[in-house]
Amino acid sequence: MASAVMNVTATVLDWMSAAFDAPLARAVVFGVHIDGHLVIEVLLIVVILFQLTRKSYKPPKKPLTEKEIDELCEEWVPESLHPPITEEMLAQPPTLESAAGPHSIIDGKEVVNFASANYLGLVGNEKIIDSCITSVEKYGVGSCGPRGFYGTIDAHLDCETRIAKFLGTPDSVLYSYGISTIFSVIPAFCKKGDIIVADEGVHWGVQNGLYLSRSTVVYFKHNDMASLESTLNKITRGNKRAEKIRRYIVVEAVYQNSGQIAPLDEIVRLKEKHRFRLVLDESHSFGVLGKSGRGLAEYCGVPIEKIDIITAGMGNALATDGGFCTGNVRVVDHQRLSSSGYVFSASLPPYLASAAITAVEYLQENPSVLETLRSNIALLQKGLADVPGLTITSHPLSPIVFLKLKKSTGSAKTDLQLLDTIADRVLKEDSVFIVTLKKSTLDKCRLPVGIRLFVSAGHSESDLLKASESLKRVAASVLAELL
Repeated sequence: MASAVMNVTATVLDWMSAAFDAPLARAVVFGVHIDGHLVIEVLLIVVILFQLTRKSYKPPKKPLTEKEIDELCEEWVPESLHPPITEEMLAQPPTLESAAGPHSIIDGKEVVNFASANYLGLVGNEKIIDSCITSVEKYGVGSCGPRGFYGTIDAHLDCETRIAKFLGTPDSVLYSYGISTIFSVIPAFCKKGDIIVADEGVHWGVQNGLYLSRSTVVYFKHNDMASLESTLNKITRGNKRAEKIRRYIVVEAVYQNSGQIAPLDEIVRLKEKHRFRLVLDESHSFGVLGKSGRGLAEYCGVPIEKIDIITAGMGNALATDGGFCTGNVRVVDHQRLSSSGYVFSASLPPYLASAAITAVEYLQENPSVLETLRSNIALLQKGLADVPGLTITSHPLSPIVFLKLKKSTGSAKTDLQLLDTIADRVLKEDSVFIVTLKKSTLDKCRLPVGIRLFVSAGHSESDLLKASESLKRVAASVLAELL
């Protein structure tokens, strides 16, 4: 189209130049004198409009024959919906055939279970079972609706009140699924344009919450307070915009991916100095740390009101499911209207709320269970102190005993295969069930892989010795085969 317009325009210009050769050429039309340049301009406009309104030439389409259609269909290969299936994907995980207590049935065989976060040993507790039976008889197995839409049952309100009273906070709110708690709470408060400073070792649930918030996320080195302070300084120093927007620090009390414990006193000092809010996930510290199991604040001697938002899953120490968020009344009330995991999910089955209430009461009535748990942690850590090729990286009071390779092979995938071999042989040869830290393709945690053992107050001394001796023998054998 453009070339055609240019060709016609050039032709018209040539013709008009010849016709109006005189510098002041004028034409007389019906006795009226018309300037030659005006004629040229009018003609040019007419030609351009004519060319623009013309329909472009399109050759007639010849319909495909049935044979051509069949050939094209045979050649077409749709893009795969998933990556290629590997042998690793086809591997079948062990199947649990009983309650996930200290001793469980795996694939028809009784094993010592170090793969379940049953910290207080309450799985199978008779009082908790009785409370669940009573609740099921009264309410059934579920509410069949979200909390705000005929899903709130008095058991939920009682559980929220019990947890808040236990922790010493004004109010709390229940969630239906443990891991959804943290990744619903973060987007409820953190929005696009806000700044979040997070530990690089946070687990996938926290990562998902950070992603869903659409905030600007800056990571600091795992459990490194010098790195945290440096990061906060860079964000706030001379940045007037940062002073006007909401700023958060997000950490875990006990890190699921390392077993390390966050130094809360130092974190609170830095957050107050730089005027950040603190979001703390206590899924693996609630019911475990502190003199009475009230979590990291009690353990570090920090007033709980200095923590802006506290979340925790109840599937670890309390041997139930669901999660909660606790804090001041405004923080809790805001979630009832804006937190997706609360607003859109069917409410927690009431028998699980009853189980949580009974578990908290058991912890208050039997504080000695915490001493048993800590004694078991110390005994297992002592037994695993000299495992060939492996080293303990978790905190001495962490219920997650984390082992990683002393010397990496240089590939995270190869490291994981090596650790999987050790875990599989420990299960097969000695009936001790342990797990490795596996990550999905969505998990962006930067920490090295390792073996995790979840210690329970229900483990006996012989269970702990059996696990440590088995790991020593198998690790030495596997590493010797490689070398």
